[in-house]
Amino acid sequence: MVLDVQNRSAEEAVTGTPGAPGTEPAEALPPAPLRPYVILAVVLTGLYFLYSWVQYTHFRTPSWDLGIFGQSVRAYAEFRAPVVDIKGPGFHILGDHFSPVTALLAPLYWVWSSPVSLLFAQAALFASGAVVVGRTTQQILGSRAAGIGLALAYGLSWGLQEAVKSDFHEIAFAVPLLALTCRALLLGRWTAAVAWSAPLVLVKEDMGLTVAMVGAVLFLKGQKKLGAALAGFGVAAFALTVLVLIPAASRVGEYDYWSKIEKTGQGTETSFVQVIGDALTSGERWEMVVFLLGITGFLALRSPLILLVLPTLGWRFLSQDPNHWGMHWHYSAILMPVVFLALVDGVRAVRTSPRAWLVSYGKVVVPVATAVALVLAANLPLRELTKPETYRTDVRAEQARDAVAAVPKGASVETDVSLLAHLTADHRVYWVGTAKGATPDYLAFDLRGWSQQITDPEQLASQLHPEARYEITHRSDGFAVLKRV
Repeated sequence: MVLDVQNRSAEEAVTGTPGAPGTEPAEALPPAPLRPYVILAVVLTGLYFLYSWVQYTHFRTPSWDLGIFGQSVRAYAEFRAPVVDIKGPGFHILGDHFSPVTALLAPLYWVWSSPVSLLFAQAALFASGAVVVGRTTQQILGSRAAGIGLALAYGLSWGLQEAVKSDFHEIAFAVPLLALTCRALLLGRWTAAVAWSAPLVLVKEDMGLTVAMVGAVLFLKGQKKLGAALAGFGVAAFALTVLVLIPAASRVGEYDYWSKIEKTGQGTETSFVQVIGDALTSGERWEMVVFLLGITGFLALRSPLILLVLPTLGWRFLSQDPNHWGMHWHYSAILMPVVFLALVDGVRAVRTSPRAWLVSYGKVVVPVATAVALVLAANLPLRELTKPETYRTDVRAEQARDAVAAVPKGASVETDVSLLAHLTADHRVYWVGTAKGATPDYLAFDLRGWSQQITDPEQLASQLHPEARYEITHRSDGFAVLKRV
């Protein structure tokens, strides 16, 4: 009799109700305190933002993306259409990626009119996921140590650290939304899962497929009507954005990123068979998958939540752009809350496994995942915060700062990646080579060049804008500023 009750209780802990698919009702779970996880999130926010701030102030920006988002958020804050001249004069950013969610940053920009405000927002959004991961872990596994450990493993994960290194991206909003979606699925809060996942379609166009996969998970958990409706909504939102909304805002009248699948980096066309073959035989792509699952001790595979990573991994596998394949850049950030909460679900699932070794493994996998995260962190971006040289201002940074100061506020300026983000707050900024049709007041060049060194700035100016004449008003060993005369 006692044994039967114990077995039934164990089954309910996994399925929610005896013999039926689902999860344990949220009200049956012990509460988890908020304070320790908020403290951890504040610490993580500080670490993420410190890294981003040092990178920004030392002019170590890795790409043009911070400048692009800084320009679009500034437009929202000034109640203008999100035109991003960096992509081309008058370029509507919603014709590139569908990310209207970034308009939510406008109030922050009113207070702090700098691209740095975006870096702070991203740090806070990433760190907020630790609260969700930690509290959910403690509630489901019944251990505060497990909750703190897994929240820390999430916070130090390679996906988030590489995203922080890559400056700001719109996917920062998807991270807490996916964490809350997964939490709702684990606690059996089906309506909440729909409510948290549906806004993902406003983060980026491909997220509609992830929303559809949330619907598939709901379907598998017995919520067939709700799951089918959400899956249909996600697929419809994806189709609407890539086939209608983005082309309507785009100059070329189509979704430009299909070319990432159709063409290689050399611009040559590829067949679908070749795309699939390349995807399945690429070591770099599979290495990404191994590390993604390895940080969970591969136990995330025991949870249906792991299905949520398939849309993102799918388009990255099919892409012909090497930047999408590996562990760098920001593309894996949205997968971190999914795999860690899938790990929690996996641990819960194996507790009643008939395989003794699997039960034993489930008892140790969380501390193992925490230890793995700490070991990997020794070779990830945040480690730079422990080095004194990270904070030293070198000659190049001083020269870059002087170059920015040499461009009068309010002037239009064409520049390259090194200075883009530092000028968007109070200038109209173009990117070198994409300003056709515009004649900026100033040109600001990094003489090292983004692709090649610049030895004669005035000659380059005449090549870029033969309709105008520019003369040098400021020059150092590393930068040159020219004014239109």
